[in-house]
Amino acid sequence: MTYKNISIIVAVAQNFAIGKNNDLLFHLPDDLKRFKRITTGKALIMGKRTFYSLPKAPLPNRRNIVVTDIPGENFPGCESAGSIEEAISLVQHEPEAFIIGGGMIYRQFYPLAGKLYLTLVHQDLEADTFFPEIDFNDWREIAREDLFDEKNGFGYSYLDLVRK
Repeated sequence: MTYKNISIIVAVAQNFAIGKNNDLLFHLPDDLKRFKRITTGKALIMGKRTFYSLPKAPLPNRRNIVVTDIPGENFPGCESAGSIEEAISLVQHEPEAFIIGGGMIYRQFYPLAGKLYLTLVHQDLEADTFFPEIDFNDWREIAREDLFDEKNGFGYSYLDLVRK
């Protein structure tokens, strides 16, 4: 089942790498601004490692939901969900809720998400955490912007995709 109000937002390398040592692989200030612009005022669903990796948690001006398998575990300023199903039920009336990581949460929500906000870095990167491989035949591109980051020396694209 696909949920039209469940969106994934993620930055990936072309080999689907997303992180190493519980940190992002690259620093793209414009991508962070895009993340903030798209997600402000919306619900966010994340795993607890992602919560603990945030420089400022919970993320302000957003509803923060942390998925945990430990009953009764609490996170300051956040709601807790004991399962993917519980997280979905918490956002069922939200117009759009965002899955923001990490790797295990992305894998579990990927088949359920109706929209994908993808920042695609045009190079392979070394990582220990990967996003599920995207079959672009399953998605329809509704927006694209191609950019180059001078500081990092690589190109990247913003892709907004909806599931076919």
